[in-house]
Amino acid sequence: MELKQSLSTHLEAEKPLRRYGAVEETAWKAEGLGRSQLDIVSMAETTMMPEEIELEMAKIQRLREVLVRRESELRFMMDDIQLCKDIMDLKQELQNLVAIPEKEKTKLQKQREDELIQKIHKLVQKRDFLVDDAEVERLRLPGREESRAPT
Repeated sequence: MELKQSLSTHLEAEKPLRRYGAVEETAWKAEGLGRSQLDIVSMAETTMMPEEIELEMAKIQRLREVLVRRESELRFMMDDIQLCKDIMDLKQELQNLVAIPEKEKTKLQKQREDELIQKIHKLVQKRDFLVDDAEVERLRLPGREESRAPT
């Protein structure tokens, strides 16, 4: 037991005592980085300057705006495709009714023919409005990829 105490006392005397968290031993080293350590934000995967973070945020914001515009364009396209399908279906049904000679058509078939013409007309007007709205939206939003000069 006495031997253990003397060994531990001897080992403690050889090592200088470290004081973790002590102010006098805490020093930021900026050597090799070329920047002040206090200006650096450190995260698990990367170390970035505040200016670099701001630039990255601006890039992400621009990308978000581009994606929102693209989503809007795709929604217009989906609506346009659906309207075209509906119009084509109604036209096909109307074509089948028109193929029947006028003398052989029932009153119900003639009414259906008129209904189809009105429905097709409404869908065409709706599609025209959608196309106009998409064009206005496209012109309203500056900074489109196609209109940007390459950098």
